Amino acid sequence: MTPHWDSLWTNVRLATMDPEIDSGYGTIEDGALAISNGRIAWLGPANERPDITPDQQHDGQGGWITPGLIDCHTHLVFAGNRCHEFALRQQGASYQQIAEQGGGIRGTVQATRASSEQQLFERASQHLQPFLDEGVTSIEIKSGYGLETETELRMLRVARRLAQERPITVHTSFLGAHALPEEFEGRADAYIDHVCAEMMTAVAAEELADSVDMFCERIGFSLAQCERVIQSANQYGLPIRIHAEQLSNLRASHLAADHHALSVDHLEHLDESGIMALARADTVATLLPGAFYFLRETQLPPIELLRRHGVKMAVGSDFNPGSSPQASLRLSMQMAANLFGLSPQEVLAGVTRNAAQALGLNQQIGQLRRGLQADLLLWEIDDPAELVWHYGLHRPRQIIKEGQDVSGR
Repeated sequence: MTPHWDSLWTNVRLATMDPEIDSGYGTIEDGALAISNGRIAWLGPANERPDITPDQQHDGQGGWITPGLIDCHTHLVFAGNRCHEFALRQQGASYQQIAEQGGGIRGTVQATRASSEQQLFERASQHLQPFLDEGVTSIEIKSGYGLETETELRMLRVARRLAQERPITVHTSFLGAHALPEEFEGRADAYIDHVCAEMMTAVAAEELADSVDMFCERIGFSLAQCERVIQSANQYGLPIRIHAEQLSNLRASHLAADHHALSVDHLEHLDESGIMALARADTVATLLPGAFYFLRETQLPPIELLRRHGVKMAVGSDFNPGSSPQASLRLSMQMAANLFGLSPQEVLAGVTRNAAQALGLNQQIGQLRRGLQADLLLWEIDDPAELVWHYGLHRPRQIIKEGQDVSGR
């Protein structure tokens, strides 16, 4: 069969994020990139390009092409408004105090339970648009604001529908073990029974989840309770991720590593033994600087130890109505550099190849590499570090999703 390309990009610099090219951006100067059937068909130095005539040819005018951005941790589907909690925090109340007084997640649960699937979809579409505009081509979306079967299913259906109707890949996470609903007050074990039996069974029957998440924390669920959720997820062949070591160290990172979790997320209170466990399991550490910033935390994640032990670090927005109400992965990228001390190269890896691994999608997205999905961004920048240095200035000149130009959609 004669080789064929649907489109070809020339006069570009490529930030491939391929560690086999180099440890920084995987840079190819004066590069070219070809797309066929929604995948990258060829890329490399322009002077090595095969003599194949594409259906369409694009002049990148010296711009940079990066992989599409990946937000690997969001709570994007919800209803209600929690701005009053912001006012309480301004008066000195902590996130934990608000939660213990019946606010926080429970307030969002009440509003979400009262919303129809269409209402949730319309609002989620509004939440999603800023991410699309700044170049996010793949996103993780959790349930967890239903805490009862039907609403959890509604949330996950909405997330699946977003993937069908908007130009984005959506990875769904079932987060039934997010908080204890009011009707189970004082009966956390009984609620976990409910999550593992009825809720997990219903989610799996409709094939609505790509992974299972849980909040392992003193104001969430214990190690033993989370392990029961993991065992239930294993029965359905669903990979796991864990909110871990955010407010204290319960050693949830060890539990995650023992069960080969895709990722552990937050990690401000992670210790070296937990880091070593993550390294052995090749579990991704997902950093969420938006929540750190908004909650005015002071305990930084142990970045230098994560580096020393070679743990891959991803960066997510943690977009949610309570602890990280900012719909911007780009802002989280800048926060990861300024608050946590990540280098621009580490930040970009954290929202491309490492974020893809945190979703179990690293064989499909996250790098510019032959055979991977053609999710690309063309930027008018002189250096990829500008994507971390500036916030709000640079938007992608073009957004390519599976080989199609979706800019402005």
